[in-house]
Amino acid sequence: MLLRVYISPDNIRRVKLPGLPESVDRLKNILREMLGLEGGFSLQFEDPDFGNALCNLHSIDELPADKSVLKVVWDNIALSDSPTQSPARYMSDTSSVTSLDTASTSSHSDTLGSPTFYRKLKTAKDLPSPGSIQIPTFSLDVELRLKQGNEIYRQTKTPIAPSREMKSAICTAIVESIFATDCYPDKADMKCYAAALVTKHPCLTEDGPGTGYDGWLVSLWFKVGNYRNKLRKAGHAEVSVNKKKADSEEGMKFRLKKARRAEVNFLPPHAEGQSHESLDDLRLQMTKETEKKIFDANFIKDTMAVTFSLRRREVVEIQPLVQVLRDRWPALFYKDEICREFFRITQIDLMTSFRSSLEKFTPALLKYYRKKKEHAGSELTTLLAPLDDQVADIMDLRTSVALEGLPLVLKESSGCLFRKCLDTDAEETYTKGVKISILSVLEDDGVAARRSLPNVLSIAIILEEAVVLKDIKDLPSAVGYLIGLLYACNMEYPKELRYTFEVIQKVFLELDAQDCSARALSLRRKIFEFLR
Repeated sequence: MLLRVYISPDNIRRVKLPGLPESVDRLKNILREMLGLEGGFSLQFEDPDFGNALCNLHSIDELPADKSVLKVVWDNIALSDSPTQSPARYMSDTSSVTSLDTASTSSHSDTLGSPTFYRKLKTAKDLPSPGSIQIPTFSLDVELRLKQGNEIYRQTKTPIAPSREMKSAICTAIVESIFATDCYPDKADMKCYAAALVTKHPCLTEDGPGTGYDGWLVSLWFKVGNYRNKLRKAGHAEVSVNKKKADSEEGMKFRLKKARRAEVNFLPPHAEGQSHESLDDLRLQMTKETEKKIFDANFIKDTMAVTFSLRRREVVEIQPLVQVLRDRWPALFYKDEICREFFRITQIDLMTSFRSSLEKFTPALLKYYRKKKEHAGSELTTLLAPLDDQVADIMDLRTSVALEGLPLVLKESSGCLFRKCLDTDAEETYTKGVKISILSVLEDDGVAARRSLPNVLSIAIILEEAVVLKDIKDLPSAVGYLIGLLYACNMEYPKELRYTFEVIQKVFLELDAQDCSARALSLRRKIFEFLR
């Protein structure tokens, strides 16, 4: 898909995408990454049905299929004619976004064919089709032989028989480009690359029945395993963590430690010039700083960013208890640091993305709940009842009800995630045996349990029988912080709430969005159906 993006009078960019994104929000995120746009904005497009007049883009289906002209409309910002005064981080003309045909020669690190952009695109799950994947440039001799073979194939439809050396060189180059973004590609990824290879170089198409690239798929799959072993021996962190130890306990089930929830930086290496010892020294300094009554917030922020690689190694390799993490990394459980850690792991702004999706989906969810309440039991009816009584802060109540209803419509227990207690209850009574939960503390005025709208004094998060975060202002913030903590601590979703967390991750945050379970996919379809 080809786009002409009007940013300012003297900055109009040409952007080529592998296909139509799944939503307008996803398109905006991709444009932010490719063009370096900052700040809030909306999009307008030239509508061919009205003589190419500009119209606001509300649905991705409104865009013309192949080519579109977009205009960026900044939120409450007057654009200047000078690129330096625009909200966008303008880049020089020599680093403009290139097409697929020239991406391999561009100097810009976030062009469509680059590993950086593909990593971000894959995280967003707008995976390109096999025909648009950037196959790397091979060595000079291999490229010459492929050029000659492609010319012969166009004339005679006769494929070449690559030598063992040539086949190995091709597979190695492709696998190296894959590992730049993902050390654990799945078979679907490999199938895309094998298909892309024979699409770009038809002379490599295999004779006989089948897809024409079955043999290449097998070769690439074996090359992935061999290359991973080389990286493990070389000490690559994300691969070495899965080395089976000979002294491990017998009977222990081995679980592959890899990115499973669209983590971009799952297990990054230490920064140049840093070692385990130097980073641990910084950790100790930061821990002492947090013990002060008035600590240096900037020092905490900077040190948490520098020690990210050390922290991820501990979290992924050692898998410590939450209490151990709190003792070693107390700042990790600060509200601001939870959001920053989530961004470091996923490159997604946690609260902005979550609250934006929640506000967008709440009306549709409430409509769906009202339609569903007759079949979902009394819990959903009771949950919706306060909406008719509330007068003040109705928006806060609506978003809270939308979240509390998720487990119910997904046939899970809402009480397992959203718990309530009185401010006079002892802490042990509501934390014992609780692994993951959000706790609302109600005022004990003698009638709190009987009122439909009790007074909520505070909200807290419980992990592994301990309150790890207190004084949260509202339920949506608590859910956002809980997701951030689960990513920061690399904790698995509880089985009894797996669909609820899957919807929050894949539908609200759009992380790994294309790989939904049938139950989560059904709810997503219902949400968009009621949004129309």
